[in-house]
Amino acid sequence: MNSSERRLKLMLMLQQGRDRKTVQEFADYFDVSKRTIFRDFNALQEINVPITWDKYSGYGVMPGFKIPPLMFSSHELATIIVGLNFVKSQIDARLVEDAKGVEVKIKNVLPDELKDFMTSLQKKTVVDPYLKFGSEKKEGGNWYKISSAISQKKRIQFLYTAKSGEKKIRKVDPYLLVFYQDHWNMIGFSHLRGDFRNFILDRVRDIEILQEDFVEKKNMSIEDLIFRFDGAQHKVEVLLDKEGYKRFKANLPTKNFKILEEKSKKIKVSFEIENLEFINVWLLQFGKQVKILAPQELISKREKLLREMLEQ
Repeated sequence: MNSSERRLKLMLMLQQGRDRKTVQEFADYFDVSKRTIFRDFNALQEINVPITWDKYSGYGVMPGFKIPPLMFSSHELATIIVGLNFVKSQIDARLVEDAKGVEVKIKNVLPDELKDFMTSLQKKTVVDPYLKFGSEKKEGGNWYKISSAISQKKRIQFLYTAKSGEKKIRKVDPYLLVFYQDHWNMIGFSHLRGDFRNFILDRVRDIEILQEDFVEKKNMSIEDLIFRFDGAQHKVEVLLDKEGYKRFKANLPTKNFKILEEKSKKIKVSFEIENLEFINVWLLQFGKQVKILAPQELISKREKLLREMLEQ
């Protein structure tokens, strides 16, 4: 971090009146000497930042002094642009529009040189081009309203359409929002089922935040919620080309993963999965890079699926 970036961060930290720090604490935070921090204080005072000191609580700025909230280095701005471009590449129309709104607001408060930098990055940085240019945008569900309920720990009620087409009113304690592949999911405790369930947001309608608080179950971590299983597990063994191994492991929709054998060009792995129908289709994306070794039930499903694909 150069001195300009450090002084900008130092100025923003000083504005946080409830979290004053000593010179030593600032030095430890930035991994510099106390002398460097004092030089930074002098530089800030030269540009009229009213630094104050209290022997009990440490350094801060004069009450009422406000620092412009949006002050970015070029590196930070580049990181923001990559994030916004990722959001704009998704198929959720609401997300895309919100990302564009954030861009406009940031651009309106930037100095000219950073504004030009941002415009250039917007045009020349493309994230996930097949989604950005090849997919029709659609409504992805009211994730914002659900996120509000999650933050307030309020129950919600909504009309949900199941895969079968059946529609039911559901009352749920919302725990987590997860964006997977091309849609939002909400994981929550279903009062109808008496257990945790996953709800696809574009099947959710008429969301109502109820005036009913709920208490989160302390033994449920985020990983537990995402990778939990509701039925019997099937142990699957596959042989992978090393070329596709990293992508396979990164996207495998289960946590129970083991390497059984590794050779120069092949890796034998195992994992547990609840739904063989789902994993059978999911594995197709790897083509000849993966060979199913077990169980026989999954091999039979693969053969049946390939025959059906050829006969269509």
